[in-house]
Amino acid sequence: MAFDLEEQEQLASIKAWWNQYGNLVTWLLIIVLAGFAAWNGWNYYQRQQAGQAGQLYEELQKAVTAHDNALVQRAAGDMESRFKGTAYAPMSALTAAKSAVDANDLPAAKVQLQWIIASASADEYKAIAKIRLAGVLLDEKAYDEALKLVSGEFAKEFVSVAADRKGDILVAQDKLAEARSAYKAALDATDQKNPGRQLIQLKLDAIGGATAKAAA
Repeated sequence: MAFDLEEQEQLASIKAWWNQYGNLVTWLLIIVLAGFAAWNGWNYYQRQQAGQAGQLYEELQKAVTAHDNALVQRAAGDMESRFKGTAYAPMSALTAAKSAVDANDLPAAKVQLQWIIASASADEYKAIAKIRLAGVLLDEKAYDEALKLVSGEFAKEFVSVAADRKGDILVAQDKLAEARSAYKAALDATDQKNPGRQLIQLKLDAIGGATAKAAA
């Protein structure tokens, strides 16, 4: 009887605790399980998105190989609208921009590069797009717009290329003193073993850089 009484007291305590906290515990459990399900569902969605984006990227690459710029642009547009959150989207836009330039379709190239600048999540892609778009604008003689793109701050690995492109734009504007400064900055930011230094040095020498260096 003592055991039964003790057991009844324990049951009564459990019931009292459940009456007080049971609803809260149930909701907490629901939230945890729902969160776990949502996490699994999101991971599945991400894997599915990446897989589909990968297939579309392969199709885009086939179009590049076939030199079908129209198809390349359509595939890139599909990628940007359907799989914007994947790494394939800015990769596709860069590829489509190059295809457009090769096909002398500068307006399409600008659209792709502007999309990256506005929508890509990675700063690396944005930096590449800015430098390449500056090159397209240089070809269009839109010098002021081009100069704005390469006059901002860039991560260390892009400083040299941005300064080199800035020098090209300034030469086109016949601002040779400023161009020399830009090319020198590009040289300073370029590793000594980088073969690209030779081309920058040639450009600098062509506008009197060597003479200016000797005079200094």
